[in-house]
Amino acid sequence: MMTLWDHLPVLPVLLPLATAVALLALGDGGGADAGAHGNRVLRRARWLSLLSVLAGLAVAVALLLRAADGTLSVYRLGAWPAPFGIALVVDRLSALMLVLVQVIALPALVYASGGWDAHGRHFHALFQFQLMGLAGAFVTGDLFNLFVFFEVLLIASYVLMVHGQGRQRLRFGVPYVVLNLAASALFLVGMALVYAFTGTLNLADLALRVPQVPALDAAVLQAGAMLLLVVFGFKAALLPLHLWLPNTYAATSAPVAALFALMTKVGVYAILRVHGVVFGSGAGLSADLVQPWLLPMALATGALGVLGALAAGTLARLVGWLNVASVGTIVAALGLFSTAAWSAALFYLVHSTLVVAALFLLAELVAAQRGDAGGALRPASPVAQPLLLGLLLLLGGASVAGLPPLPGFLGKVMILQAAQGPAAPWVWAVVLGVGFFTLVGLARAGSILFWAEQPLAPDAAACSAGASPRLLAPMFMLVAATLAMVVWASPIKRYVDAAAQQVTDRAAYAQAVLGDAQAQTVRPFRAGEAGGGR
Repeated sequence: MMTLWDHLPVLPVLLPLATAVALLALGDGGGADAGAHGNRVLRRARWLSLLSVLAGLAVAVALLLRAADGTLSVYRLGAWPAPFGIALVVDRLSALMLVLVQVIALPALVYASGGWDAHGRHFHALFQFQLMGLAGAFVTGDLFNLFVFFEVLLIASYVLMVHGQGRQRLRFGVPYVVLNLAASALFLVGMALVYAFTGTLNLADLALRVPQVPALDAAVLQAGAMLLLVVFGFKAALLPLHLWLPNTYAATSAPVAALFALMTKVGVYAILRVHGVVFGSGAGLSADLVQPWLLPMALATGALGVLGALAAGTLARLVGWLNVASVGTIVAALGLFSTAAWSAALFYLVHSTLVVAALFLLAELVAAQRGDAGGALRPASPVAQPLLLGLLLLLGGASVAGLPPLPGFLGKVMILQAAQGPAAPWVWAVVLGVGFFTLVGLARAGSILFWAEQPLAPDAAACSAGASPRLLAPMFMLVAATLAMVVWASPIKRYVDAAAQQVTDRAAYAQAVLGDAQAQTVRPFRAGEAGGGR
């Protein structure tokens, strides 16, 4: 008989889904025409959404503790055996990403409840659907459901991106939707090619079948895998598929941009699962398929991202470009194709997501206190809290640039230590260069925002918008999480080391998902046969 503990792997998906349905049934008091009744409904929606995120955090932490000893939790929906049914799989990596989702979602939701959720309809339901898609992408055990959860989180993001409307959001929202729809079509084509020559989309089954694909079929299979790299590279904002991100993230509201910092990590996660493992070193004729491409693309992404940050005209766009640069650094570590480098990538991924989310919130707090100038990098009236906001920008900038003893420094040191062979000089040059120019860009922005001030009129006072403790609290939550990575750097390092090692253990993953008998009796698949799984 199954207990609640056995159902934990499915709860990160079901909990936000059930909450979103309840929120839609409750109604939503947001919007410009909300009256007293609408305000009461909105308050209830806020509390329900907050309680759901707190419960989701508790579930994610429980799964993390369960996975810490190497336990691989498999949940088969409908009790159908893999690869025929839907399997959700939680290992160390999945559990880590689930915790990161909730740690970002909590402050983003608290910040949005300070007033952003009232700018349009059904913010909290959409927020929960977004969490459902993110969690599902991290726990799914097959490519088809990865596509499904991609679409769930993307559909929610389409509406969240333009939530509250506005000319800028519509301007950048339409290309965002169109490009993502094109990427989704490519995803389907790539999946179809993979399925045609393996007969399965289950990740564990794929890891066993891909090495057995004969030479005549391997070329088309590899074409499908490269299409998937294009899709995942677009989601992660890798060069040359990154141009949509800075303006899109800068145009949306701060709490949504903070949550969107997780979306690029879904692309990174998919690259690791599919191209690092399924098409990794044990994939036969398709082994290390993307290795010649991934590292150069990542290094170019990091370099271009930091140049974009230097040229940014607003603080929000600067942070958007820094998000691109951080993705380049993470994927560069993945492109080294070693467990040490993957461990460093995971450590840096957690740090960069926390810092970028915090900087998106900070960008709006600063903009709210600068009157008509907003976040534009030009002289304006002084902010009401120059010391507090300046220190927060300094701390975030120092961490994202990689100054000691902050976690950004620790993550970059791990990446540099893992860089070996002919690629090492390039990795060192780009990672250190990106850190240096990130510091230059943020120093320039800080000097303009806090020092190059226009004098106030004698009877004027500094704008105090955004100075509310309710809006500052989420910033402190993210900063505290970042500093916690310094305090507990050693256990976190041990965990990501073990997570990277577990990801490469294809046999253990297949045994847990498929069972002993199936994992040992997988036979070669020929195109034209009935598929062995979805």
